[in-house]
Amino acid sequence: MAEALPEWSIKGELILNCNCTVFCPCVISLGDHPPTEGYCMGWAGIRIDEGHYDGESLAGLNVGLLLEIPGKMGRGNWKAAAWIDDRASDKAHDGLVRIFTGQARGTTGLFKVLVSEFLGAERAPVTFETEGKARRLTVGRAIKGEVVPVPGKEGKDIVITNTEYWMGPDVTVARASKSRVRAFGRVWDFDGRSAEICQIDWHGPN
Repeated sequence: MAEALPEWSIKGELILNCNCTVFCPCVISLGDHPPTEGYCMGWAGIRIDEGHYDGESLAGLNVGLLLEIPGKMGRGNWKAAAWIDDRASDKAHDGLVRIFTGQARGTTGLFKVLVSEFLGAERAPVTFETEGKARRLTVGRAIKGEVVPVPGKEGKDIVITNTEYWMGPDVTVARASKSRVRAFGRVWDFDGRSAEICQIDWHGPN
């Protein structure tokens, strides 16, 4: 009989920037539409406000991700990497690696199916800051990014609501005001490109 997987949960906020022109079609098409440039390259930052893995608190930690997707999301063959907040305990670190590689199943379990090459998981100083409407992610020297909502009518955020998107049902349309990646042989600059802001409520293993 297979060993039961630990319970885990993460509540917080995710920001993501990719090389698509504004706005990334994956949110509404659920990956049925290819990226606007035909090939997706992006980074993401996760701020964990509440969470645990197998009884170990994850609250207050941050995570950075790198993603490469060669075409439609659902076809797989992704490449990915993760940076785990260097303030994490060993147990929290190992739990977050399992969550973001899909091994912990649940909401992020699709990573285990879709990611064909995991480039690595590194400890790093990961900061996720909010100033006004801007969100900033800094991952050591690897990622420096800032995303800002695209203003809608009367300056209010444009929010795509009630989606089936795996990250969360409500996604704020944003644009990267700063985007630089220097990691794993990648040199990316995606200033002005598509970005997303999403409140997340993930859990597993079911």
